[in-house]
Amino acid sequence: MVNKTLIPAFSAKVGDWEYYVCVMKYAEVAHQVSFRYEFGENADLGTMIQRAISAQTEDITDYLVTSPHRFLGSLIVAAWGGSPEYTPFAMDDPDSLLSGIVRGFGVLTFDGTQQYFALDGQHRLKAIQDAIKINPEIGKEDVCVLLVSHFDNEDGRTKTRRLFTNINRNAKVTTSAENIALDEDYGVNILTRRFLTDHEFLKRDGVVIVFTKRGQEGELTMSGNNISKTHSKALTTIAVLNELLRELAFDLPASITAPNTRPTDDDLEFGYNELSKRVDALLKACGNIRERMLAAASARDLRAPKNNEGAGHAFMRPVVQKAVVRVVKHIVGQKVLSWEESMDRLSKLDWEISKTPWVAVYEPTSQKMLAGKNFNELLFELLLCHLAPPSKQAIKKARKEFRDIRNVQYPVSEEELCVRLPLSSEDDPNQAGPAA
Repeated sequence: MVNKTLIPAFSAKVGDWEYYVCVMKYAEVAHQVSFRYEFGENADLGTMIQRAISAQTEDITDYLVTSPHRFLGSLIVAAWGGSPEYTPFAMDDPDSLLSGIVRGFGVLTFDGTQQYFALDGQHRLKAIQDAIKINPEIGKEDVCVLLVSHFDNEDGRTKTRRLFTNINRNAKVTTSAENIALDEDYGVNILTRRFLTDHEFLKRDGVVIVFTKRGQEGELTMSGNNISKTHSKALTTIAVLNELLRELAFDLPASITAPNTRPTDDDLEFGYNELSKRVDALLKACGNIRERMLAAASARDLRAPKNNEGAGHAFMRPVVQKAVVRVVKHIVGQKVLSWEESMDRLSKLDWEISKTPWVAVYEPTSQKMLAGKNFNELLFELLLCHLAPPSKQAIKKARKEFRDIRNVQYPVSEEELCVRLPLSSEDDPNQAGPAA
């Protein structure tokens, strides 16, 4: 027989939300409310709804266990699957003394069949659980809980993600990775998630890294700009994909890249279709990377072949992915080349990481990537010179910067790079090229 727990609560409404205000014992919260919820079709993306449980949890636990003045703010909890079971109560009030006071008063029933997850207060929830293990008496104390309904359909997921983002944006700054996973207003973030669930290649397990580590207690380390060279599946990370899509959307409707204003459904659909075509074209032009990954036993064999890392595929490195997209955005956006022309020129490059222009960020002798803004900017300038140099002066400048930074001559001569010069700028000394 299922044990029921009855919680006194007030029913309330704000905006388009109906919610319940109740007081629960710490022990009830620890037992009833979960951290984990698979939020969407991509399992890794789903786990990002739960903010990483950091070292702050230990401090809160210590505070609960040791301080006689302990007090925690309200938790915001979502009921998965729909509205909580709520029974309104009416009170006898012949003298009308309670008029307006007991409006919306009733009881919430927790019978063990519902599932609840924390939208706000994950650190506090974990601290409550840990504190009860240390001192079970703490379980008898009270905390305020705001309970909202979460409907497990597309509209419900969108509404709950937006609430999560807005709560945390206003109360505590969310990380860029959390915003990518949850934001429902910024078009690029919305489209990034769609690529993880809809794109034929990028939705494949592990091709896009969402987080890099999951701890035993559910804490996450969000993916950044780097991939371990030994990773067996990954092409890129969610953070890098988000940046690539933002750059590739340079001429799409402004609503796609406008912050804090959700694009229309038509704009989002158009944006996804156009960006999908561009991503597919890049995957083909940049060393036919999709087919090579599908054919490889391990992504590591492409990224950094054992005992021959210099033969690795340059586009398997996020720093190269970002540089390629920046250059393409520049030359197509400035109408120097068409999109098709830029893809054709990319396809003619040697995509071994030890070849030019990738040696701007890779040292063949030590077989190490070179990290730092100056190396990244150097790659931009050299790649621009290989695809569509703006002037002879820009070529001279890029080759000189390579010599100054790397202490060796750039392997490709000025004459070879000048082949790509537009006739009108070949001899113009004032054409210094764009700033990287």
